[in-house]
Formats: sequence, structure tokens, C-alpha cells
Amino acid sequence: MATEHLPGERHGAYAVTEPLGTDYYDVFADVTGTDRDAWARARRVSDDLAPEMLAAWDAAAYPHERILSALGSADLLGDGIAHEGLTPMSPLAAGLVNMELSRVDGSVGTVLAVQGGLALRTLALYGSDAQKERYLGPLSRGEIPGAFALTEPDHGSDSTGLETTATAEAGGWVLRGAKKWIGNGASGGITFVWARIVSPGDPDDQKVGCFLVPQETPGYRGTVISGKVALRAIHQAHIALEDAQLDGSARLPGAHSFADTSRVLFATRSGVAWSALGHATACYEAALSYARERIQFGRPLAGFQLVQERLTRMLSQLTTMQLFCRRLADLEAAGALRPTQASLAKYTNTRHARDIAREARDLLGGNGILLENRVIQHLADIEAIHTYEGTESVQALLIGRDITGVGAFV
Repeated sequence: MATEHLPGERHGAYAVTEPLGTDYYDVFADVTGTDRDAWARARRVSDDLAPEMLAAWDAAAYPHERILSALGSADLLGDGIAHEGLTPMSPLAAGLVNMELSRVDGSVGTVLAVQGGLALRTLALYGSDAQKERYLGPLSRGEIPGAFALTEPDHGSDSTGLETTATAEAGGWVLRGAKKWIGNGASGGITFVWARIVSPGDPDDQKVGCFLVPQETPGYRGTVISGKVALRAIHQAHIALEDAQLDGSARLPGAHSFADTSRVLFATRSGVAWSALGHATACYEAALSYARERIQFGRPLAGFQLVQERLTRMLSQLTTMQLFCRRLADLEAAGALRPTQASLAKYTNTRHARDIAREARDLLGGNGILLENRVIQHLADIEAIHTYEGTESVQALLIGRDITGVGAFV
């Protein structure tokens, strides 16, 4: 027996989460081979994780073993890092993977950024042979969580002023300080802690170094930060380092200054631009699908001039974001990408993503605040990526210094 609809309730749900493949300028139409394959693997993983991640976001739960296993099994955690033992992935493929994961769920995109972009990249760039032999494979396969601890409660944008110290003692180091907003920092894995070296006579005394810290180390205490309204399906931690004692092998021998930290952040800044594109794509496509399905005043919303103008404006911004990302990947592949170019992409794309998400939320009306339609989740998650890896203000100051030759940080 067919279900009888009550008056006023002929259309109960809307199909707004299916991908539409929006690419108005054919920016990615020529993607083939291993790049296309990586993108397709990310699509399969995203689709598989989607229902579970929706429930996890709602409950502020972090199924890290499930996410890391899925990403590791699909060989997606390499994030374009060039290193023996990691599957080669072009900057374009790495970007498309980031975009696709974020299109479905921003928390999964952030897991990739933390595990691959930050932790694995730090190890690959600066770790000792012994450290890499032990941890490179497990991190890339998602067998253990990896964290990158730079930000402190008192030092976010001014992270160059970090106060956590690593004091040399006979045969090792003692770490003391606090870190905040550290993804995977309380997930039972390892943390790469950036700290100021205190070792008189050492060429790196008072400079910044990095230390590999197993999270079960005595004196290491990671507490999950509660009350978040963005990226709710990944946990960030507040870390207390209360005289955590490490042996001499814990120090990463290739990290000697904050410039080394910046090299990692420069790479992940590009990833944020791609992640913003994924979020914005989901929001635009949800708005377009809804406008085609939703009937008001006897016709689809898509038939109203105001709605068409809004969709066109959203598409214009989305296409701009796509062009930024494609050029970003091309420059990186050629070895010609400058840090401030990555900053401009991050600055532009997170701003546009916010605009698109707000328009989509408004266009969906009351349905826009339902988690099942995803738009409100993307809107909230975009607020997090707009801030991390360098706030809008910091990116503007970096770019401004580059184009004017005048520093304006103080």
C-alpha cells in the first residue's frame, strides 16, 4: 500500500548530499592516471565513512581507529610527501584527495592534515633513520595516531614566541610546557613536540627543536578539549608537559629552528585551501540541488530570479577557488610555489568558503540547519579551517609584507 502524504507534507526529505561534479571551467577535466585514481579512492573512502561520520559529528565522538584504518588502507595519508617508503603522490593528487575528503566531512579532512600533512611530514623531513624506520610505516598506514604540537595556550598566531622548553640533561631531555588545539594529542599515539632548546654550549641553544614523544611518556598528559562546535568528529587536546623525561634519541636531528617548523606549515597551508574548496563544493551543490527540488509558490526555487542570481554568485566564487587550487598545484609541482602564494590561496579560499556556506544555509531555509543536509556542519567546520594554519589576519600580514616590502606585525 502506497504511503499517503498528509496535506502540506508531500515532500519530506531532499537529496542534497549527492556529488554533482561541479567544474564550470573544466579545471579538473584533464586529471587522469594516478591523480584520477587517488581522487577516486578518496571518493570511495568518503562515501563509506559518511554515515558514521555524521553520527560521530553529532555526538562529538572521534572514531580515530576507523578513520585512520580507512585512510591508511586506501594509501591516502602520504599527502604528497616525497620520501622513500611512501607512495608518490603529485601535489594535484594530494589536493584532490584533501578536497574530496572535506567535501564529505571536514573532520576526516583534518585527520588527513594532522596525520599526514603535519606529523608524517615532520618525521619524513627531520627524523633520524631510526625514528623513520620505527614510525614512518605505521603513521602512513594509519596504525598509530600522530600529532603535531606547536600551538600553546598563550601563543597561537605568535607561535614564534613559544615557551615550552626542552632542557638538556645527562643522556636526554626534560620537556616542560603546555600545548593546545593539538589534533590526535590525546589519542594514544605519538606527538611531535616543538620546544625551545635549553642547552648552554649547544649551537641550537634557545632555538626551536622538535621531539618525538610517545603519549604514554610519564609527564605527558593530553586532555580532550570539549565544547567544540566545529570539527566535532576529531579530538583536539590540551597537552601538559610536566617534566616529561626523554632519552637523547627523542630529538629529531633535522629540526634546528622555527624556519623548519614553517616549512611544514607552508605545505599544509596549501592543504587548507583545498579543504576549503571541498567544503564549498558541498555547500554549493546542496544549494543547487535544493533549489531544483524545493517547490514554493507553485514552482521550484530555481525558477526565481533572486535564487538564480545567488547561485551564480556562489558558482563564481567556487570557480575562483578551483582556479586558485589548480594553479597552486601546478606551481608546487614545478618547484616554484612561494610561501605567500600558498597564503593567498588559503586567505582567498576560506573567505569564499564562508560566503558560500552562509548563502547555502540561507537558501535552504529551515532545512539548512538540519545536520542530515550537511550544510550547517560545513558552515561550522569552515570556521575552524579559516583559523588554523594561520588566521586571516596573519595571512594578510605575510602577503602584505611580501607585496610592500614593509613588515607590519608589530
